[in-house]
Amino acid sequence: MKTLVIGASVNPERYSNKAIQLLKANGHQVVAIGNREGIAHGIQITKIKESFTDIDTVTLYINPRIQSEYYQYILDLHPRRIIFNPGTENPELSDLAEENGILTENACTLVLLNLKQF
Repeated sequence: MKTLVIGASVNPERYSNKAIQLLKANGHQVVAIGNREGIAHGIQITKIKESFTDIDTVTLYINPRIQSEYYQYILDLHPRRIIFNPGTENPELSDLAEENGILTENACTLVLLNLKQF
């Protein structure tokens, strides 16, 4: 399974960084987009909305105010699901996703991974 982390950070104190580490530790393939380029746990973080393929899950670590610039990008990736981590919940994007057959979940990626429910 390939997971796209949107809002990725090289800062080890950020939850997006911890998610990249835990996703990798649990055997998930990870790609990442952030507002700064860099490398986190061996994963290249890009600022460009790349046309990634075979994305199973998009996990969001960006505030709902800036998510609108990602709406079409996320929908065009055709992920199986979107995880809205705490503070990223967005009914508008959630409705758009569900209209396009994408599952949505208001949950914490770290908790899901630790509980083996990812």
